[in-house]
Amino acid sequence: MPQGSSRKRERQYEHIKESALDRGESEKRAKEIAARTVNKERARHGESKTASRSSTHDVSSGHRGGKRSHSGAEGPTYDQLYNEAKQRNIKGRSTMNKRELAHALGR
Repeated sequence: MPQGSSRKRERQYEHIKESALDRGESEKRAKEIAARTVNKERARHGESKTASRSSTHDVSSGHRGGKRSHSGAEGPTYDQLYNEAKQRNIKGRSTMNKRELAHALGR
């Protein structure tokens, strides 16, 4: 957990990690899921210094509970595709629409 995290967030992290392990996820993947979920909740509640737009304007992870998946009818959101394109340093991503981002990412 990041420095300055509350005990509540540490408990939340451990709970999510254990749940992921119980579902059969690897240790590495369970830690990633827990960290991403807790970081999003920290951003939504103003507990972090920086936050992405999808963290603060998206449905909370507790409410979503699997409603949206990458293989669902509509797939990932524009913000999710944009963030992935940003991580991969894809040029021209700021002018692309959802379909173009998906194509550039090879989806």
